[in-house]
Amino acid sequence: MKISRVDSFLVEVPQKAPIAPYHSRYRGQSVTRSILIRLEADDGTEGWGEAPQVYLGDPLTGREAEALRPTLAGVDPTDVVAACDGLTFEHIYIQSAVEMAMWDLAGKARGVPLYRLLGGPCRSEVELAACMGIQSHDRAGEIARLYVEMGFSTLKAKAGRDPEEDLAMVRGVRDAVGDRLELRIDPNTGYSPEACEQLAKDLEPYRLQYLEQPMGEDLIDESARIRGLTSTPLALNESVTTPERVREILDKEAADVLLPDTYQCGGVWATKRVAEVAASAGVPCVVHCAHDLGPKTAAMLHLAAGTPNFPLANDCTYYGLVEDVLVRPLEIRAGRMAVPQAPGLGIEVDPEKVRKYRVGPPA
Repeated sequence: MKISRVDSFLVEVPQKAPIAPYHSRYRGQSVTRSILIRLEADDGTEGWGEAPQVYLGDPLTGREAEALRPTLAGVDPTDVVAACDGLTFEHIYIQSAVEMAMWDLAGKARGVPLYRLLGGPCRSEVELAACMGIQSHDRAGEIARLYVEMGFSTLKAKAGRDPEEDLAMVRGVRDAVGDRLELRIDPNTGYSPEACEQLAKDLEPYRLQYLEQPMGEDLIDESARIRGLTSTPLALNESVTTPERVREILDKEAADVLLPDTYQCGGVWATKRVAEVAASAGVPCVVHCAHDLGPKTAAMLHLAAGTPNFPLANDCTYYGLVEDVLVRPLEIRAGRMAVPQAPGLGIEVDPEKVRKYRVGPPA
């Protein structure tokens, strides 16, 4: 099997309540923006990969296939790890989407779902954490009650604009549903070490599952120090990038939980490796979500099914899409998703829906 065609698409899919409008400390949004990569093999088989749009830096254009075609032409996509190690990509996000599409092709070539190539199955369905943007006390309580009714067990909320706002939001959740939801908040590096330390202590009565990435990604020593001063567990996401950085985090005991993601680590395999290394230190992992469409959501399911050290609910905003780009959207039942059983990612992308939501010129 050889790659014979490469296409890329920038798509924007509207979101619906209660996800939209989704406010982080950076911005508000009501759409999911993703780059889709389509690889076609010489036998006509196609593989799909996905990465989020870049928000902090130069955005992706959807024309990335133009640079990828001479690089990928004739490559055997079933040699995923070796092929990607030998290639150079202009952007790690694009590397992750290409690698995901190769895994999709590799599974289809062998007639097995991706999780079997990753060593699974460890589980047949995956627990999901519902998400919400920064909210007021009352609105946070309303959304929390809705998520309990929908069958979710875990809630992740954005945070990071102001500690008092964060505390009011957390109180809103606890006042509305008590401990019926595990609760995580994510300030997205919004606070100084001093503010983080105080916030972590102020959050102790509310029994968070964890406080995610409250400080800058390079402040590993500070995370280790503050972790020793509070009973609020600390998690890291933006810090979880290279193997060297992961070893530093684990060596310094700087986190209770790690949240790797394909676009930050460079692919499915790199994300799995983070979880395996973290397991050796007794640190559980969660697959991070970047407002994903079907291909990346399916990759999350296969990662969780093929890797024991994803024992907690994995972040998900999939239920907030007005429509997915798949022929048959993935189903959520009582806060869980079944792992796809068809070969590769186990999904079928609908080209008409891709055209419907594509923005910018074709590549």
